[in-house]
Amino acid sequence: MYRISIAYLLWFLSGFGAAGFHRFYLGRFGTGLLWLFTGGLAGIGGLFDLFYIPTMVRDENLKLGYRNVLTADPDILVRRVDPSPKETLEKIILRTAKKNRGVATPAEVALEGDIPIEEAKKALEKLVSGGYADIRVRKTGAIVYVFTEFLEDDQFEEM
Repeated sequence: MYRISIAYLLWFLSGFGAAGFHRFYLGRFGTGLLWLFTGGLAGIGGLFDLFYIPTMVRDENLKLGYRNVLTADPDILVRRVDPSPKETLEKIILRTAKKNRGVATPAEVALEGDIPIEEAKKALEKLVSGGYADIRVRKTGAIVYVFTEFLEDDQFEEM
């Protein structure tokens, strides 16, 4: 990140902007060379920069920030939003199971929580290993995760 104080220091050290050191610091090499060879456009450009340096620093910091974000993680534009701290994956699973009368599948949990299916499946299996859910196979052959506390009495015969 560029700093206004350093830009002003370089402006001062370059003869009140005449040599354009502050422009080189901010990555503005073209105008830096112009300032260097013309004496800051005969001093007019150096005087202009006295007031324009904060804007130049802000603009360059914005460009740098955008560049860092876009080059650091190319998937930034498609990254999913994580559930809020109060919305744990366990809570998403339980809400899905309650909504589906005690039954949840990895696909339903993934859709509800906006997470990958593999992550949903691992979380469901963890609940099964902890004894909080059961794995059952429907008549259609589909594997479902059952939370008995959300089942209604007529569902016990269906499973």
